[in-house]
Amino acid sequence: MSPARQSPGVGRTIFLIATEESGDRLGAALMKVLRQRLGDAVRFEGVGGRAMAQEGLTSLFPIEELSIIGLAAIVKQLPKILRLIKLTAAAAIEAAPDVLVIIDSPDFTHRVARRVRARDGAIPIVDYVSPTVWAWRPGRARTMRSYIDHVLALLPFEPEAYRKLQGPPCSYVGHTLTDQLATLRPNAAEQQRRDGEPPVLLVLPGSRRSEIRHHMAIFGKALSLLQAQGAAFELILPTMPHLVEAVRAASADWQVAPKIVVGETEKRAAFRIARAALAKSGTVTLELALSGVPMVAGYRAGSIEAFIVLRAIKVSSVILANLVVGENVVPEFIQNDCTPENLAGSLRELLVDSPQRRRQVEAFKAIDRIMGVGDQPPSVRAADIVLATMRQGRRGN
Repeated sequence: MSPARQSPGVGRTIFLIATEESGDRLGAALMKVLRQRLGDAVRFEGVGGRAMAQEGLTSLFPIEELSIIGLAAIVKQLPKILRLIKLTAAAAIEAAPDVLVIIDSPDFTHRVARRVRARDGAIPIVDYVSPTVWAWRPGRARTMRSYIDHVLALLPFEPEAYRKLQGPPCSYVGHTLTDQLATLRPNAAEQQRRDGEPPVLLVLPGSRRSEIRHHMAIFGKALSLLQAQGAAFELILPTMPHLVEAVRAASADWQVAPKIVVGETEKRAAFRIARAALAKSGTVTLELALSGVPMVAGYRAGSIEAFIVLRAIKVSSVILANLVVGENVVPEFIQNDCTPENLAGSLRELLVDSPQRRRQVEAFKAIDRIMGVGDQPPSVRAADIVLATMRQGRRGN
């Protein structure tokens, strides 16, 4: 056992791995709380982005090196990916940390964790953000018991899923969105616009170029059909800076011209005045639900990806909002069902005071209770479990 793990009174070393921007933000918030608890004696090592760098981490490599999208790109870059996995695992073993925290990106971080566990079984390993074992490949949960000591879940139903799947201990720490409600919910003036005419309709085709490619044409046709059926609406399309040109090009031939707003701040401002939304399934459906915006969700992927995923899914819905509230209140149209006719028909019901709209609004009101809004921040809960796991050491040691 390393000297750091033998001497609880001296400085602690915590090794963290986050390879995406969302994980980088989670890691930074966790690091901040850990430093508050442990003081200047704590040392952080590992992999992270700009946010974690601001909290004192010098990353082994820029996380942009792993910004790889698409099956063909992954195959082409596989030698580099494997090299970075080996590099990260070796650095973690060399650091002999008091705890290793892997954050999301399971295709990368779990491979590192398995290597570390095989070489040094004394290093406790915490997984922050559960893989979607409840949706597909459920056998992963049981396999994780051999190299993960605790899972920190962002969604309230995940601990029970791990119990049923015989996975490692899992605790719900909360989703970071619950700390951001002030940016999602309307003030009096914004609520007045939300209730006003014409209604604001959001269209959210995704945050990746492949998603823009798969969704923009179908979403545009659905909106044209909706307008042709007599529905009036003001269309807003939030996107990110790196996608603006792709979005402009893809919407250039839409019969209904969207107002394109750029960046997270503008997106949240649009959420606060929106009457309804057409969204690509994903985390954005939970953002919309917390904002109280009824929605229709659609998803299309490449034929190979769709063939694999559709046959592997083990849940009745892939919409996070549905999974959190425990019922399928948000209509979802996946792959071949994602047609302009289906999307437009469901959207039309959400722009007026219909039973479908009221059902979603009422269901979303329960989310605060279900997700523990108002309790401790997720980063504080996460830090408590990381510290407890660190102090207990590796199970069985």
